[in-house]
Formats: sequence, C-alpha cells, structure tokens
Amino acid sequence: MAEPTPRRNEPRLRPAPLLFEPAEAAGDPEHFFDLESIDDPRALLARATELTLAFRAAADRAVEFQAIAAAQLADPRRFDRLTTADIAERAEWTEDYAKKMVEFGRDLLRGADGRGPDPV
Repeated sequence: MAEPTPRRNEPRLRPAPLLFEPAEAAGDPEHFFDLESIDDPRALLARATELTLAFRAAADRAVEFQAIAAAQLADPRRFDRLTTADIAERAEWTEDYAKKMVEFGRDLLRGADGRGPDPV
C-alpha cells in the first residue's frame, strides 16, 4: 500500500505501483487497473485504496515539481525569467496562485540544496 506523502524532513517512501495499463484496456471506460475483475470486496477495497494513495502521492509530487519549475522560471537571475502572469498563463493558474507556487518552489529549493535564505 502507498504511504502518505512525507513532509520536509521525512524520507520519501515510494507509492504502490500503478501497474501497466495496456492501451486497449485504457481505451475501455469500464476498465480501470483491472478493478472491475476483483470479486472479493476486501481485495477490491485494498487495491482501490492502494491506487488512491498512489495517485495522491503522485499528484503531490507533481505539484512540488510544478512549484520548483515556477520558482526557477521566476528567478530574477535568469535573463529569460518569466513574470508570475506568464507562469500563470502557461500553467493555467491564476496569477495569485502562481505567486504562491513560486514562493513554495523557492522554499523547496532552499530546503533541497541546504542554502540559507533566498537572495531574491
């Protein structure tokens, strides 16, 4: 089963494997990771919970990468930096949310490389 997303100083645990979804099965709206073939409700609940936690962990991790990218794109040291309005447009966010994501990304970057406060 997948583990909850760890916070800053906790080591990351890997989510449960999502397992390969064949192309022909992925096109079938009734087919979802073979859950429809599980007859035992206990097994169905366990596997559906694993998938839920794995997707949640993947979404949390993807948001962190979005924030890091936003912070890097907004870095004033870059000659090609983007404004938060530009970042918001590219990511389909509001400008206010883009500002928050840039700050979140800066926090993540500071924690990742061990530097002190961001000079920006």
